[in-house]
Amino acid sequence: MKFMNALSTTQNSNAASAAGTWRLGDLTVNRVGFGAMRLTGTAPFDGGVPRDREGAIGVLRRAVELGVNHLDTAAFYFSATRSANELIGRALAPYPEDLVISTKVWPGRDPSGAWWWAEPAQLRGQVEENLRQLGRDHLDVVNLRVPPSRRAGSIGEHFGALAELRDAGLIRHLGVSHVTSAQLAEARAIAPVVCVQNPYGIGELGESRALLRSCGELGLAFVPFFAIAGAGRVAGPVGEDSEVVRAVARAHGVSVAQVRLAWTLQQGPHVLAIPGTGDPDHLAQNLAAGGVRLSEEEMARLTSLGPDDEQEPEDE
Repeated sequence: MKFMNALSTTQNSNAASAAGTWRLGDLTVNRVGFGAMRLTGTAPFDGGVPRDREGAIGVLRRAVELGVNHLDTAAFYFSATRSANELIGRALAPYPEDLVISTKVWPGRDPSGAWWWAEPAQLRGQVEENLRQLGRDHLDVVNLRVPPSRRAGSIGEHFGALAELRDAGLIRHLGVSHVTSAQLAEARAIAPVVCVQNPYGIGELGESRALLRSCGELGLAFVPFFAIAGAGRVAGPVGEDSEVVRAVARAHGVSVAQVRLAWTLQQGPHVLAIPGTGDPDHLAQNLAAGGVRLSEEEMARLTSLGPDDEQEPEDE
């Protein structure tokens, strides 16, 4: 059946709105969104087994039907047989008016899949690549994704190049990803920033928590990635969840992944979630996590877990 072009995210159960909304600049999004990294296969990039094309398209359409109006993607989310941006365009274009698509630049991959990092003058090409793949005349949000080797360095030249593309009308809003507090301040001195996209979840250390709180004070969205995967990062969850996480999940009759998402969302009204999956059942569970309410005592127990505790299996 042909996708409904005028599909509104207010239809159906609107599960993604259960946790409320936040504004990315002048764009209002439901706090539970969708990350496209795992659309191309059972593991990101060239790993795992390729997703069934029609199945991936179906997951995207179902996400929008359930109220998702914030998608996170990138031109480098591709495998040998699938491209996340192409799947998004095929599934959702012409796009619903309230759909916000965020992407990221600075990293890139050549056709063989090898990684490279753009110079400031090359960022325009990366932005235009996203525009072509998505079939857009502008990008809603572009995050500057800082490489690990630059975590202590300046991002001013690269962010300044993106600010020029924003002034040229190719980008509506700017964000930063994988940054320190100092780099966020540097970016904000150049151009407005609407969001910070950093790894964050149960077990994160004080520096990450401080940046999350700072974003709330500044009125910026904090968009954590790897909230479910934890220490597994791109590879996905590893090891066993601690008994604390499992006990909270049992008490609410939900999965540990839903507990992780619920804990993340309850860090503040400015915190957005972008869990990704190619499985329709996992999609529904992720969106339902926005309606899970953890008690203050449960939040405290989960927050007290350190990185080692969070992955430590229960002794049998």
